[in-house]
Amino acid sequence: MRLLVVEDEPDLRRAVVQALTEENFAVDEAADGAAGLHKALVWEYDAIVLDIMLPVKNGWQVLEELRRQKTTPVLILTARDAVIDRVRGLDGGADDYLVKPFSLVELIARIRALIRRVAGQASSIIELGSIVINLSNRTVTKSDEAISLTAREYALLELLALHRGKLITRTMIYDHIFGEDDDSLSNLVDVHVSHLRKKLGAELIETRRGQGYIIHD
Repeated sequence: MRLLVVEDEPDLRRAVVQALTEENFAVDEAADGAAGLHKALVWEYDAIVLDIMLPVKNGWQVLEELRRQKTTPVLILTARDAVIDRVRGLDGGADDYLVKPFSLVELIARIRALIRRVAGQASSIIELGSIVINLSNRTVTKSDEAISLTAREYALLELLALHRGKLITRTMIYDHIFGEDDDSLSNLVDVHVSHLRKKLGAELIETRRGQGYIIHD
């Protein structure tokens, strides 16, 4: 899954990006509100972590302009902990609110919950026949046997499983599992799909030639 972190404090931004990257998210970053808004409008993110006290454009302005065009989940990350600020953020279109200082573990859990909620997935467990995907600890089993996946293979499986029953185009895959600095060679998706089929079964992922891929309910 692909995230955007908009935070002007360099050390904090670096720590958040590193923590999310270690959790196998593809993470883009921006140091001011204008750059963050530009990226948020150009790319398709699964969630955005947005500070409020930002240079150029503050977080309130970014959220307001973003909501005119997109419904991307937004988690506000800020030192402003007054009730009026929380209400303003949530009423302004934010999906969650986390006050600094905060736990990176809690931030990651809240982001995962946001992504599940948008996909209509209430539980952190997805069952596909004998295959079980645990979205919380990012593990996969088949017939109770642990299956080892690379970070990118897991990201692709999670994307398809969260949207099972829906066609996921190649463009959507590139948008959601590759960051702006990632190498996105044209055959990478085919390679990852092939590996998933070998590990989890050829019947799991259906190819719609010229369109994309689908996992059925």
